[in-house]
Amino acid sequence: MKLPIKKIIYIGLSSIFLIIVLLGAILWHVQASTRDLIYSFEDVKVVDSAPVAIVFGAAVNPHTQLPSDILQDRIITAVDLYNNEKVQKLLLSGDNRVQNYNEPVVMKRFGEILSVPEEDLIEDFAGRRTYDTCYRAKEIFGLEDVILVTQEYHLYRALYTCRALGLNVVGVSSARQEYIGQNWYNLREIPATLLAFLEVHILHPKPILGDPIEVFNL
Repeated sequence: MKLPIKKIIYIGLSSIFLIIVLLGAILWHVQASTRDLIYSFEDVKVVDSAPVAIVFGAAVNPHTQLPSDILQDRIITAVDLYNNEKVQKLLLSGDNRVQNYNEPVVMKRFGEILSVPEEDLIEDFAGRRTYDTCYRAKEIFGLEDVILVTQEYHLYRALYTCRALGLNVVGVSSARQEYIGQNWYNLREIPATLLAFLEVHILHPKPILGDPIEVFNL
């Protein structure tokens, strides 16, 4: 028996409404459950055991090999944590999947320019995505207690992902200016956060792994 057009429209609109409510609830949950884990630089908790700051990669100019404004601010904030003895090591996690594009190398070079000793700058060359970075921080680098350094719009997802993967985390926002394309970054976080929720609770993808690396024995 054929359903009346009005009923089909009603069912369709109701389904769309329920999906929107569900997605909105997931986004709210991610932010609400991590909001209290975001600290200012002055108030950030000092992690007692093997303190490490994870610096998430971002765009690098392929021609100049310089970090973007977003990435520079992340590194500068992490170096400030290091210089104020709130962390002992910086894990620089970024993308290196194509030739002539290497975020961790650029991040390390910039950290060295800011006078961080080479042995305290640890490169993670397979941090292609936030999920990969969090997963590898625990499984490859053996970390448990970490401070996450990235802009606030990204911190909610990063904190949620790392916590779901078994890390004890707090976050420090590295936003130091208004960024070109800020509205786009905010908008992009919506599908990225929904995907992260699916990955940590349902999909459980495996990133690139490898041999364990002892951060404090390097």
